[in-house]
Amino acid sequence: MSADGIHPTAVVDPKAIVAPSAKVGAFSVIGPEVTIAADAEIGHHCVLEGRVEIGERARIGHGTVLGGRPQDLKFKDGTPSGVRVGADTAIREYVTVHRATRAEEWTEIGSGCLIMAMSHVAHDCRLGDGVIVINYAGITGHCQIGERATIGGLVGMVPFTRIGVYAYVGGCSKVVHDVPPFVLVDGNPAGAHAINVVGLRRAGMKPADRRLLQDAFRLLYRSGLATPRAVERIREELPVSGPVAELLEFIAGSRRGICGPAQPGTSAVDALPSPESEPV
Repeated sequence: MSADGIHPTAVVDPKAIVAPSAKVGAFSVIGPEVTIAADAEIGHHCVLEGRVEIGERARIGHGTVLGGRPQDLKFKDGTPSGVRVGADTAIREYVTVHRATRAEEWTEIGSGCLIMAMSHVAHDCRLGDGVIVINYAGITGHCQIGERATIGGLVGMVPFTRIGVYAYVGGCSKVVHDVPPFVLVDGNPAGAHAINVVGLRRAGMKPADRRLLQDAFRLLYRSGLATPRAVERIREELPVSGPVAELLEFIAGSRRGICGPAQPGTSAVDALPSPESEPV
């Protein structure tokens, strides 16, 4: 590594903006429209092309490709679009993140995220702060993932899927509908099993709020009611504020519908202690 933090074998375009405290590893290629903020670190054999903005203290693992041409037949060469990666985010080895399809738009990964090795984040996706994506997950175009949600390994998501805040998607799930906030889903197709109590407890949510979410979950998924009627019951029987209000707002804004209840015996989650049965 040279004195300026850029390895002698790295190819860094003179037009790229690289902070003095940033590091670029061996054999990496940094294009002319790339910006790398202070204390960020780019591993070996990485490719950053197109408009790419790397936040402070972000870590980009070896072999990662950021800003590549989107896998979208509608994309026109020369479209000015890019990828943004927030501060303190770690993107591990061989991850691919493609730039947005339309002009002046971005594929965005928030701050403090962890994108594990071999995962793919497609064009026009939006990942909130603190999102965790586990190895080999495939996030297709235009998906939105809320803050502090977790996407399990080998998960497949159809385009335009929304994942709510603090949701948990179990490994190997096939996600074909929106996943409400705070809910744990799993299976093929992914179905709702419980409120993500463990994650909410770790996040510091008050026990009273967790209980209200559990009550809302029972009405939504265990009452046998259609979603519109279950929402009415929630509004009638529970205080609609805080996380319950956020849950209902997400459902109201879902254009593809929310995932249904889990089918008994169809998921490995059934063999595990249910977070819903744990002390809140």
